[in-house]
Amino acid sequence: MAIQLSGVQLRLDRTMILDGVDLTVRRGELLAIIGPSGGGKSTLLRVIAGLLTPEAGTVQVSTPPAFVFQDYRLLPWRTVRANVRLPGDLHGPEEGVPDADEALKLVGMQSYGGLYPRQLSGGMRARVALARALAQSSDVLLLDEPFAALDALVRERFNDELLHLHDKTGRTTVLITHSIREAAYLADRVAVLRNGRVVRVLDTGRRGRATAYTDGLEAELRALLGEGDSTRLQPEVAAPVQWGWVWPLLAIVLGLTLWQLIASLLNQPFLLPAPEQVWAAFLTGRAELLNYLYLTARTAILGSLLGGVVGMLIGYPLGKSAWLERFLSPFIVASQSTPIVVLAPILITALGFGLWPAVIVSALSALYPVMISTIVGVREVDRGYLELFRSLRATPWQRLRYLEWPGALPVMLGGLRLALSLGLIGAVVWEFVSNQPGLGFAVNQARAYYNGPRQYAAIVLLVLLGVALYLLVTALERRALRGRRLS
Repeated sequence: MAIQLSGVQLRLDRTMILDGVDLTVRRGELLAIIGPSGGGKSTLLRVIAGLLTPEAGTVQVSTPPAFVFQDYRLLPWRTVRANVRLPGDLHGPEEGVPDADEALKLVGMQSYGGLYPRQLSGGMRARVALARALAQSSDVLLLDEPFAALDALVRERFNDELLHLHDKTGRTTVLITHSIREAAYLADRVAVLRNGRVVRVLDTGRRGRATAYTDGLEAELRALLGEGDSTRLQPEVAAPVQWGWVWPLLAIVLGLTLWQLIASLLNQPFLLPAPEQVWAAFLTGRAELLNYLYLTARTAILGSLLGGVVGMLIGYPLGKSAWLERFLSPFIVASQSTPIVVLAPILITALGFGLWPAVIVSALSALYPVMISTIVGVREVDRGYLELFRSLRATPWQRLRYLEWPGALPVMLGGLRLALSLGLIGAVVWEFVSNQPGLGFAVNQARAYYNGPRQYAAIVLLVLLGVALYLLVTALERRALRGRRLS
């Protein structure tokens, strides 16, 4: 026997869902389970898969099952081929188990391996989910209403393909369905589950038909509709001509014009020098100012990276444990509420001057947004994907690497964008307080000598540096999330 259940009982929220279930599935057969909604069919399948533990009874399965969920649970950041390759990534290649390309060929999807799930029709996603299950080292296949979301014609075609695949692979298969017609057509035996009990198991001999009627009105309608097509790509909308850059450019031109106008009316170069005066001051001291730009950028980038890494290391366990977050919340709030300008003199006293004290101040400024975004990102990972990884028997490290890290990435990149801005502010604060070389020092020095144009030249460089860091993260975000963007 491939599957043996004896006296299985399970309560969920104090409600008896399975009440003394006895069921045997022979090796190599296709068993369908039907029953009313809420009758415990999907729960029974999760008990067989080891995703739920019964409070009574025994469950014996010949090999850890491969599971196809009703919503397919394809990872949106992985291509079709990478989704099917996921079991191999977790456990390595195994002898006798189809690799990703072979599994895709079995379900007729070998030509679509480079696409992302968002580009596929519902039928194609069902095929990919089935291919991923075939790429697992298991002789037992569990299908939780995999065709429920498909239209009738596509569903009938899938029934034929599933039968062919079952005959070809010989895997023991348990199928959950609401369709009596589908159960009678596909299964060797049909188990009827009602009120948490298997009330009867019927041998079918596959005497059912894909459709109840093959003549008359339905036959005429079927001829008009044609055969169901389950391999239809979602069309990509052609990107319109991008003119969004025109508005920021226009705003810059208007801003410079307004600046020039106000500076001319005030005629106070120390208070507000004209743009051409600032440009002249930059050309005069460009070697020194560009060196200051490099020093500030180095501190800000190193500090943001350090703060980002520490923020992720702190944020991950806090995201996984609500009680740990509550326990440490006073320290988290206190650290964020303390102005960085207060900490800088203390660090000078403790660590002295130089690069690394400056990096630490920048890192302290950048840490909080990355930590918070990591907490939020980890908690927003779809629980369905967590169940998928449990069914694949992934280790905690594999779950972090293949699910939680890429799943939280969109939120974390948003936090990184803010962290770079705050890291730059921290670097400038350090230069203000310590009088170490950098653009912050240049602003202070120019103010002390009443050199307004040079002061504004340093400020403009700081603004440009902040914009450049923002655009860098935006470009990284677009590249990292390209598979998840809506068409």
